[in-house]
Amino acid sequence: MTADSPRRIDVHHHLIPPFYRDLLTKAGIAEAGGRALPDWSAEAALEQLDLLGTDTAVVSVSTPGAGFLTDPAEAADLARRLNEYAAGLPERFGWFATVPMPDAAASAAEAVRALDELGADGVTLLANNRGTYLGAPGQDALWRALNDRGAVVFVHPADLPAPAVEGIPPFAADFLLDTTRAAFLLVRNGVVRTYPDIRFILSHAGGFVPYASHRMAVTIAGETGRSPLDVLDDFRSFYFDTALSSSPAALPTLLAFARPGHVLFGSDWPFAPSIAGQYFATALDTELAPTTLAAINRTNALPLFPRLGGTPAPAPSRNLRRSAQRAGARFFFRLVNPGTK
Repeated sequence: MTADSPRRIDVHHHLIPPFYRDLLTKAGIAEAGGRALPDWSAEAALEQLDLLGTDTAVVSVSTPGAGFLTDPAEAADLARRLNEYAAGLPERFGWFATVPMPDAAASAAEAVRALDELGADGVTLLANNRGTYLGAPGQDALWRALNDRGAVVFVHPADLPAPAVEGIPPFAADFLLDTTRAAFLLVRNGVVRTYPDIRFILSHAGGFVPYASHRMAVTIAGETGRSPLDVLDDFRSFYFDTALSSSPAALPTLLAFARPGHVLFGSDWPFAPSIAGQYFATALDTELAPTTLAAINRTNALPLFPRLGGTPAPAPSRNLRRSAQRAGARFFFRLVNPGTK
């Protein structure tokens, strides 16, 4: 391990087991969030970790999770299979359990099994499941089970429960709104206050939460009679990952809003291609003060995932990291100069 290796803990990193891809294909689901399902293997994932100087990735199943199966027993069985697969990954991977939402009772049961018996590091919850958002009534069995265990909950967006707008891929804008809707309801309906031992991580810098937090706080205060400052405090209780969000415009807003220690590194691989991960990681590496960078890359995650702070992975060579940084810079140049090859 070289002295300048980031030793990142990536909290937003996906897996696509072969049997899961087959089930999605059989169900006619060829893409997630408007993007074709990418290729995935544990070996390719480890290569990506090495490229970005990442020690550990906490993997999760992305949308549509298990909820595309409308039969509750089939969805519960798929969640069990996905969790058993994740539990068998190499030791450089942590994992978030999949649960069969929107069935809150079945999800509570599978969360307990995954956390207590399989050693999951937390639970993935999609912002909405077939139109039912996190924070809606009827989910207390799940919240109680997670709160009793001080669980980490990774909130990941799904397709909005409405037709996509032609020309706007869901991952480009709708995902950010989906996460924001869930965060709003989790605060509006008192989930984060009633169950304070759950640690919620919001994907992609929380969608629009940091930017719109005061607007939403005033709205909730007007509806509930609560103090806007108390509502803002609830929004600031969330953790936020940097996946696709460490741009010069988004990152200052996130850092200005989030509590100290509440910003975590995320890559969104493989749905975000390697070149995108290199660009956003390079933005962190080059724009942040060393202490802030070290906190986001690693130390902020350790209180949430203490077992992942063990033996570091072999570091990539300095030449490999410099190559990744140059690739990230070229990617950004093409973004702002679309006619350039």
